[in-house]
Amino acid sequence: MRALAGLVAIALMLMCGDAFAADEAAPNHKPVRAIADTRLSVGGQGILPLYLSSDWSLPLPSISRAIIVLHGRLRNADEYYLSAHTAQVAAGDDGKRALMIVPQFLAEIDIEAHKLPADMLRWSLEGWEGGEAALGPNPVSSFEALDAILAKLSDRRIFPNLKQVVVAGHSGGGQVAQRYAIAGKGEMALSRQHIDVRYVVANPSSYAYFTAARPLPAIAKSCPGYNNWKYGMDERPRYVANVAPDTLEQRYVEREVVYLLGTLDTNPKHPALDKSCMAEAQGATRYARGHAYADAMAKRNHGTPHHRVRDVAGVGHDGDKMLTSACGLAALFDSPGCGAER
Repeated sequence: MRALAGLVAIALMLMCGDAFAADEAAPNHKPVRAIADTRLSVGGQGILPLYLSSDWSLPLPSISRAIIVLHGRLRNADEYYLSAHTAQVAAGDDGKRALMIVPQFLAEIDIEAHKLPADMLRWSLEGWEGGEAALGPNPVSSFEALDAILAKLSDRRIFPNLKQVVVAGHSGGGQVAQRYAIAGKGEMALSRQHIDVRYVVANPSSYAYFTAARPLPAIAKSCPGYNNWKYGMDERPRYVANVAPDTLEQRYVEREVVYLLGTLDTNPKHPALDKSCMAEAQGATRYARGHAYADAMAKRNHGTPHHRVRDVAGVGHDGDKMLTSACGLAALFDSPGCGAER
């Protein structure tokens, strides 16, 4: 009932105009409108808020798929939770087979505005996108928070019939999904339980490269630090620092990754586009950067047989339309209708 009431409230807030698409261009330095209503302890080091479509404190034997949807730069988990629910309905899931999970990576301004307790995790405005350590209450990586979610999903007492976990993100959340697919450690707990994992990377502003080569080398040449994490393998944060780049690359290649790219996400002046020289060296727009990165990975020694690129025709930088498109539903739920790979 709590989840249903939350969805109704969110829907009412979004009824006036295309609020989701408008918010994608809004500044990210304002407090969030809503705080997710469930709490998860991350290794006893802090609390992560998240939305859940079912109560996971009790056994959920009917759940065979769990889908983690990562919000964008605005930390607007409420809106992404509504999109997750819309996608679930569009896929014909009755809510008993798939568990929808939307974590929320808060900033200090959110803690202050909502008078949240001191043990609530908070990051810098964009540090969570690359796995950086929290500002408080302890230096917990946003990737460690995802590890905690995957550890919960690996508990066969709660999820005796879980078969697949999908980690999906759009925009800033797409950055998290792509970097976590490279560095994340939580998949190991799921693999031991024979649970498959898929990563869905939708319209991020940038990608983490494994070599110094870039699609626009002239920009890279004039850009100090262009190969630093989260754009490359130099100066990696603590969570990623103790693993060699070659090992990270091999891990990434072996994982199942779907790139969802909106064919209209082609505005080089989009207000939420990363315009740093580090990102500009990867291409002019999100659509160009996505294809350039996938092409570069496909040209490595043995290619990327577990990676797929899907164009989402007629969609720009809109998380709701991306996730609820035919290709979005295929990536999240294995629904038919996406068409051929580009």
